Amino acid sequence: MEAFVAGLIAGYGIAIPVGAIAILIVQVGIKCGFRCAFAAGAGAATADFLYAGLAVIGGATLAGLVESVGDPLRIASGVVLAVIAVIGLRRSRNLPERPTEFTYPDRSEIASTYARFLGLTVINPTTVVYFAAVIIGLGVASDLTPAAGVVFVGGAFLASLSWQTLLAAVGSFARSRLTPSTQRLAVILGNLVILGLAVVILIP
Repeated sequence: MEAFVAGLIAGYGIAIPVGAIAILIVQVGIKCGFRCAFAAGAGAATADFLYAGLAVIGGATLAGLVESVGDPLRIASGVVLAVIAVIGLRRSRNLPERPTEFTYPDRSEIASTYARFLGLTVINPTTVVYFAAVIIGLGVASDLTPAAGVVFVGGAFLASLSWQTLLAAVGSFARSRLTPSTQRLAVILGNLVILGLAVVILIP
């Protein structure tokens, strides 16, 4: 039970702070609806699941290894986010000015959204360092059995997934309530925030 609670704390701790991924998930909800946004959130939560598992297996040693290649990953993350922001700003000019009939996304769109957000979250090297620090800081590293490790990772995944699902619901709700012009403004502001975060990442 202690390992599960620790996993929940770790999962919410890495998921709740507002960052580029959170903004992107809300944007997906605005543009594509809940199904796409949920797939995006599931991709991000899967990355948290993988990194939590790596942290349980490797602990501080793995965190140190990741930190050693942190700069290239940081630069790659910043560049990818900057490209996404620029593309998003360009596409915002083509958003419809009048309400259009909503079409549900097909399986390929949902799958590609999941894969894209999994990749975007995986290139964030601080996640595994964070989980390793939490495991050690909460004092569960010394007696973390394999079974407890599985429970910890499961708790982290459920916490992350529940938060990302909430973000997906917020985006989907905004889609049904906001006018097209307001949706465009929200998309523009969101991409500007992402571009700002990219700059912050690229300038240590």
